[in-house]
Amino acid sequence: MASSNKPNNSKNPEKPHLARTDLADRLDTLRARRPSGRPPSPDALAAAQPPDPEQTPGRLAETPPARLILPNGKLKAQTRRDFLIYGAGVVAVAAGFLWALPDETRARLPFGFKPPAHPDPTKQALLGRALTFDDDVASALYSPDRLVPTYDISEAARELRNNYDGQTPDPADYLADWTLTVKGLASGKVERLTAPTLARLADQYGRMDQVTRLVCVEGWSMIAGWGGLRFADFLQAYPPKPGAQWVSLTSSVNLDSDGNSDPYYVSIDLPTAQHPQTLLATHQNDASRRMVPLTAEHGAPLRLLVPMKLGLKNIKAITGIEYMEGEPPDYWAERGYSKYDGL
Repeated sequence: MASSNKPNNSKNPEKPHLARTDLADRLDTLRARRPSGRPPSPDALAAAQPPDPEQTPGRLAETPPARLILPNGKLKAQTRRDFLIYGAGVVAVAAGFLWALPDETRARLPFGFKPPAHPDPTKQALLGRALTFDDDVASALYSPDRLVPTYDISEAARELRNNYDGQTPDPADYLADWTLTVKGLASGKVERLTAPTLARLADQYGRMDQVTRLVCVEGWSMIAGWGGLRFADFLQAYPPKPGAQWVSLTSSVNLDSDGNSDPYYVSIDLPTAQHPQTLLATHQNDASRRMVPLTAEHGAPLRLLVPMKLGLKNIKAITGIEYMEGEPPDYWAERGYSKYDGL
């Protein structure tokens, strides 16, 4: 039978020059999907191109983002909806911020706001909770079994920094007749202790010396040696009344920057007072790192040493201790600082 000279246009792996390519097949598919007379778009042509094996990215190469083609109508609707949602969010945030501003601040805005006759209790409560959030976290994380780091006395500073906010009280004005008034006792009495009384307590329970880091809210810290009576031992000697949860400590000899009387007072919760590293300190290290009685610059004759709190809680020259059921006033908390002041 005579052979035919008609070319064979079917795919034939033995005759690759006669086979249709994958690109041709894809283009035919695109043409079939589009209205007659309209050529495929450049994007469609690019998508129809088969991958180049030589340009295939490696396993560590960044994967190119997938191409997404949306109809114009759908894209416009999505853009309009996003604009409305984001716009509403901005308005809500601005309104909430304006509502949360203090009344005095809002009155200074150029919009004509007038302070209300009576503060909004809901607003005051919300702002108060926001300000004490870190206190709540620190209080929840507190553990009486967790100790702050201690150091060797050789690491203590030779010159301890005087962190009185005002002028340092003159010891000649108060040390001679100094007493410590203790209230809120289980006995119902009011005790007035003297320096010899504290010395007897230290002999009875033993003086505890420790070297810890004092951290100031201003950003500096200092390693120092302190010695004195553990507050937990003081609580045994002078137990608080039933239901007491707080301790108020006062210094009536504190001075402001002009030298005028400015009583200082702090509050600590009872678990903090019972912490094994909380001291009623009577001693400090000197320049040769020996333990000596407190100087006036560091709170003679008695100061609080509570190393798990910021320095502003470590009240100096204590003249009064009172056990209380409710949280007592705190000098710096009344001026906008944290109440708990835990590290």
